Amino acid sequence: MEENKRHVVAHISMFFACAFWGLMAPLGKDAMTHGIDGICMVSLRVFGACILFWIASLFVKHEHVPFKDKWKFIFAGLFGLVFNQCCYTVGLSITSPINASIVTTSMPIFAMLLAALILKEPITGKKALGVLMGCSGALILILTSAQAVSDKMGDIRGDVLCLFAQFSFALYLALFNPLIRRYSVFTVNKWMFLFGTIILAPFTMPHLIANDWAAVPVRSYWEAAFVVVICTFVSYILTMVAQQILRPTVVSVYNYVQPLVSVIVSIITGIAIFSVTHALAAALVCAGVWLVTKSKSRKDMEKKSQQ
Repeated sequence: MEENKRHVVAHISMFFACAFWGLMAPLGKDAMTHGIDGICMVSLRVFGACILFWIASLFVKHEHVPFKDKWKFIFAGLFGLVFNQCCYTVGLSITSPINASIVTTSMPIFAMLLAALILKEPITGKKALGVLMGCSGALILILTSAQAVSDKMGDIRGDVLCLFAQFSFALYLALFNPLIRRYSVFTVNKWMFLFGTIILAPFTMPHLIANDWAAVPVRSYWEAAFVVVICTFVSYILTMVAQQILRPTVVSVYNYVQPLVSVIVSIITGIAIFSVTHALAAALVCAGVWLVTKSKSRKDMEKKSQQ
């Protein structure tokens, strides 16, 4: 019974984390068109969340982290934060929030490919078809963005950056899931965000200082605060809670929630346009991800062969 409760909490946590990330696309995009550019936004996300996690860690049980695991946290921070957040946030500042959210659904496909390379998971016909469909959807989105005359319809540079962000996060899930499960949510995040801050600061701090903050409207400050506190600090806590219980493939499936929330808010606020091409691309990517996640794993095949 207790195990069932933990799984329910994990699923609820992952749902709200992805819903908040879905909100981040339109809200973050609006802030990044009114005084806070992509580099400033990613700096605020990483630096702000780092401070919040270290403050929060003072109120929870301290965990000793050996030196060898601190080295692992450096690389976890690199793939799970620096590459992921930099590429996604800067990509979002260039492209449409709808495009950025649709691209996030490709992450389970990357997870499957990396599982095949790293964990030697078999690639079945169903998986191969899923990858083909997902890639087709992403390609349609990127080719449409290449011809777009407005960032409301997308931008190929932003789409590619957001796509690389998903690859980076999928690699992080594949390589560092055992490390994440070993420590508490606050221990994992305080070290990841600390190393992320150390890596990013020399490159982004001069740009952050040089920004004309006096010209930034109050609404953009509130939107940036929501991105830092809710979409980063709270969402990473919720994600880690889920990752400690759920398998990486299950975690990645919740990416479906992001485009749903993002599309609704973007259309209501008028900061993006949803077209037939978007619908086709989303359908292909989501169908591809569904096929990938529904196909059998190596353990399933081994279990079946033993019966």
